[in-house]
Amino acid sequence: MHQPFYKDLMTGEYKLPWTRLHALKDYYGMVQVLDAFPEVRQTFNLVPSMLVQIKEYAEAKAADPFLRAALKPAEELDEQERAFILRYFFQAHPGRLIRRYPRYGELYDGWQAADRDARRARHFFNGQTMRDLQVLSQVAWFDEEFLEKDEEIRELVNKGRDYTLADQELMGRKQIGILGHVVKVYQEFAANGRIEVTTTPFYHPILPLLCDSNIAAVSHPYVPLPPPFRYPEDARHQLKTARQYMEQEIGIKPRGLWPSEGSVSDEVFTIAADEGFHWAATDNGVLGKTLHHVADVTATYRPYVWKRDGREMRVIFRDHYLSDLVGFVYSRMGSADAATHLLDRIRENCAHILGSGRDALVPVILDGENAWEHYELNGRPFLKELYRRIQQDPTIEAVTVSEALEKVEPQVLSNIFPGSWINANFDIWIGAEEDNKAWEYLLRARQAYEAALGDSSLSEANRKLAFEELLIAEGSDWCWWYGPEHFSDNREEFDHLYRSHLANVYVALGQEPPDELSRPILRTHVTAQHHEPTAPVRPVIDGEVTSYFEWMGAGLYTVDDRSGAMHGHRYLIQEVHYGCDGMNLYLRVDFPVPESAIQVNLHFEKASWSIEVEEGGAKLLQESPLEVAYRRVLEIKTPLAAIGVARGEPARVRLSIWQGSLPVDAAPREGWLSLPTAEPGDWPL
Repeated sequence: MHQPFYKDLMTGEYKLPWTRLHALKDYYGMVQVLDAFPEVRQTFNLVPSMLVQIKEYAEAKAADPFLRAALKPAEELDEQERAFILRYFFQAHPGRLIRRYPRYGELYDGWQAADRDARRARHFFNGQTMRDLQVLSQVAWFDEEFLEKDEEIRELVNKGRDYTLADQELMGRKQIGILGHVVKVYQEFAANGRIEVTTTPFYHPILPLLCDSNIAAVSHPYVPLPPPFRYPEDARHQLKTARQYMEQEIGIKPRGLWPSEGSVSDEVFTIAADEGFHWAATDNGVLGKTLHHVADVTATYRPYVWKRDGREMRVIFRDHYLSDLVGFVYSRMGSADAATHLLDRIRENCAHILGSGRDALVPVILDGENAWEHYELNGRPFLKELYRRIQQDPTIEAVTVSEALEKVEPQVLSNIFPGSWINANFDIWIGAEEDNKAWEYLLRARQAYEAALGDSSLSEANRKLAFEELLIAEGSDWCWWYGPEHFSDNREEFDHLYRSHLANVYVALGQEPPDELSRPILRTHVTAQHHEPTAPVRPVIDGEVTSYFEWMGAGLYTVDDRSGAMHGHRYLIQEVHYGCDGMNLYLRVDFPVPESAIQVNLHFEKASWSIEVEEGGAKLLQESPLEVAYRRVLEIKTPLAAIGVARGEPARVRLSIWQGSLPVDAAPREGWLSLPTAEPGDWPL
């Protein structure tokens, strides 16, 4: 069970709602369903950073703009809030979640008919329609246990449409109630021995890469890599604090470890053993690389013990094929057919092993939440059918991993091949251009933190905050979405949140974040238009567009498509006008009146300046030959000589806007903006 850490520690806001939504739908019910099957025992892996978020939600302390939008009276929504709801509240499986509720399906069809355009959808989505969407988009994520057994929730669902403000408020109260049950069900079932609870390093980092990012070249020779990141002490900290947190919140010290994404190495096992873990799990693709041959069922269906330098770690390797059948295939089959197919495959695979006189340990390990929204009724019919058949079959026993390790003799391993559950390598998280840039930025932030430790003016609270933000940025989820492998409607949100966590490191250290963090790492598909100048310009630098003709003939850089803008990240730069008179470069930046002071960083290839802008004025933050003014627009006059550009040569520039020491916007979003200084005709001097 895992979700990224969506909270920005500086603002306190949650940037995406997925921890809350999956906590409503999956984390409680996946355990509670076992109550009807007392002989079925399972192992559940909980990521501590996910539990931190769930706890804050359960205590009604989470600042979640998505939940606020769902609870705000529909009549009070402004245009921006309505557009936000329309964009995000249909992000659910259309067949299994949306169309399960007929009214929600109608609303989805209306949104599609409007081409997913908030302005075109305005007439269809009136006050009542918006409230129905606010309620149903949340109820669709409610767990089956509560949909079946909570009378108030059943009545809410049965009403179907025309919801009232009271219904909206009830939906909010029920969310908090459901979220409050999540941690308790794990505590109860673990205490009774019905489940085993294991954990993952605190913020879900890829541990082998934290220890030494160059290890990626072992599993994929010649992969292009960034400068090496080597902080095994961070890996140790992530493991130590995870185990401590689980003891504090669940009441047990986990014996087992699911290293993030099944990522293992000899160094990781060494650290994990030192920190008290007894066993770990990964994929049988890693086993095959370790054994130097394909890991068939005979090799996969047994435990191993890794021994090295006086330490040891029990290891199991998941059956990749069976696990993926549950994760990706059985959702398209009937429950009985799917359960029959899985158990038949297990019996066939085990027949030879059982005939040889030993038990077969069959590890089925998969993502705890994302599969079920593709199933009928969140997978409950399939799971109940499967558990019933296992419980009735005297030849099959569903046990926890620790129980299984007591039943089957392990085979000794002297080493473990470094890899993850995906192709036994680390290509998802490192090697692609975006991934490598993310690692470079992380390395620079980590080095800045280390260098600041000798600063006597740095408070202990700020040091801890900076380190916590680093640990969050070490999480695997950011690079999961970088690179070519995966797509999500929320990739831009992940990119912005990652860069914000890194920027927060510098802010906590009392330093200005590097300008690179203002620009996306993600290679976005935002379309920009760039029209070159047609005539010289000589505007008056007064912060006003004094006449229509003042900037006539200027070049223009503007962004066409801002549809990728995420909540909480306003794009401020609307247009950049520019021109030249043969001696000076003129820039005009159009953006809304800032609510508080912003800093505009102006970078040329050979010079940089910072300008502070607030309502009514602008000032340079260092001595310079520039002239600046702001009233309605920001106007800048820059002598070509000051930026080392000869008349007729292109001037390369990029702008970034910062607010509260965090990146807000940049132009261009990638690379440099090349501004010609040559006039189509002769410059009039």
